[in-house]
Amino acid sequence: MPKIEMHRAALDSFIGERLEHDALEEQLTVAKAEVDEWEDANGIIKIELNDTNRPDLWSTAGLGRQLRIYRGGKQPSYDFFSTPDRAQEAGDHVIQVDEKLETVRPYICAFVARGPAVDESTLDDIIQTQEKLCWNYGQKRRAIAMGIYRSDLIRLPVQYRAADPDETRFVPLGEDGREQSLRQMISDHPKGREFGHIVAEFERMPYICDREGEALSFPPVINSARIGAVETGDSNLFVEMTGTDYRLLMHATSIVACDLADAGFAIEPVRTEYPYDTPFGRSVTSPLYFQGQVEIETGFVSRWLGVELGAEEVVETLERMGCAPQKSGRESVRVVPPPYRNDFLHPVDIAEDIMIGRGMSSFEPEALHDFTVGRLAPVESFAREVKSILIGLGYQEFVFNYLGSRRDFRERMLPQPIEGGEECDTSDMVRIANPMSENYEFVRSSVLPSLLSVEAVSANAVYPHLTFELGKVAVRDDRDVTGTRTDDVLGMLASDADVSFNTMRDQVHGLLFFLNVEYQLAESDDARFLPGRRAAIRVNGETIGVFGEVHPQVLENWGVEMPCAGCELDVGALVKH
Repeated sequence: MPKIEMHRAALDSFIGERLEHDALEEQLTVAKAEVDEWEDANGIIKIELNDTNRPDLWSTAGLGRQLRIYRGGKQPSYDFFSTPDRAQEAGDHVIQVDEKLETVRPYICAFVARGPAVDESTLDDIIQTQEKLCWNYGQKRRAIAMGIYRSDLIRLPVQYRAADPDETRFVPLGEDGREQSLRQMISDHPKGREFGHIVAEFERMPYICDREGEALSFPPVINSARIGAVETGDSNLFVEMTGTDYRLLMHATSIVACDLADAGFAIEPVRTEYPYDTPFGRSVTSPLYFQGQVEIETGFVSRWLGVELGAEEVVETLERMGCAPQKSGRESVRVVPPPYRNDFLHPVDIAEDIMIGRGMSSFEPEALHDFTVGRLAPVESFAREVKSILIGLGYQEFVFNYLGSRRDFRERMLPQPIEGGEECDTSDMVRIANPMSENYEFVRSSVLPSLLSVEAVSANAVYPHLTFELGKVAVRDDRDVTGTRTDDVLGMLASDADVSFNTMRDQVHGLLFFLNVEYQLAESDDARFLPGRRAAIRVNGETIGVFGEVHPQVLENWGVEMPCAGCELDVGALVKH
């Protein structure tokens, strides 16, 4: 959850009064927030937000605005917003977009802010808002990256180009006068090493400059050291955001524009001219109000909150949350979200706002009137019995991550090494759509790789090694509506100089004997085990497991030098039988 730092004096200024500690703690529940640390010697207070649906609260201005309005303050009037059918006058505030950016980083929003000289608390808050929005809301700059510049140094119109990464050069922030190419920044600059991977695969990379060719930024990596180095005392700012999700981008732009307006800045819109279609057209003026009105029935709210509410009370409570509600009928209300909010995805979201605006203390507590008894699922009870037997047989239990890499879950489990450039088949595995790294790219479909990962680093431990895990695996299954199925699987691994097929056969027999399960053995073709030294376990004609001597090539892939025998058993299938 986001944790923000702010100057207490600045927060008091945005609230419009100073609240004592107890009062502030109580009021923060309106924002689903709590004090993490009270102000230190420098007047800095740390506040933790327990909800990620309200990025407008991740700043001093945004949090102060919400508390002020909740306490009866007036909702600010933001008259600088364009709408899809009416654009504000932008004059020469124009951004021209290169057509080659459509498949790279297609969208950009911007505005100009003119106002009082930026002081330390305002600059700290702008930088923090930039970091929190781009990291948490902007998917670590992939969907949103924000740049702030000295507007007086920019010669309009601004150019958003697809640049040659080897030919395009400028001095980035953090470098003392040393020019670098875009490609050098990706490899050499700290921010390039952190965020350069977002655009590194493209032949041409996003680049922002003014009409004279003076560099503003290499988004989403780093600003220029000259125009992009905002300092205390600057009063005219140019704020831009680039990204891949236009609605997220517009919303983030609206949040920052409203924050700066509340800080006393005059906001001037910027028009962006696209050579290709966007969700808001080819000529878009930002900040843009794009949120739609929402109708809600008071009866719906009453059912969800458990109290009878009339339209007048619904309007009053929503006003305390910053909305502009209007009665649209005797028992219905039309809700107009403020421009900095985009979290009304369902009528339940509005009901929640009404609950918060009314105050949690206004609801009478009720005693529980339904009585239920919790109990273990059959498979869990059975799994506990299995674990108890294995521990009695001398096994040690391990618990592993369910996510891992292609290399561990598939390549290392193959009886033939992967040739250079060749990839193993993973079509039967569940892959994460947006993995943070290749080390957590797939959901495991087998427990044995996890056990072998332990054996690979346990050569110095006293033998024999007897390890097991009873956990989840995910497999593709077209018969399921989700296309996947989750099974409870037992994995066992024995390692010692004299471990063989017979070793694991005896272990499996002992386990199933104590579970009172009748079984048969059949020939298996599981390539992870040695041919002729592997067997399938069948119960009532259904194959529910396999065991055998682990193939020497698999052991070599893992760097295991001691012979191993392994077993995998579908515990969920055993319960059914």
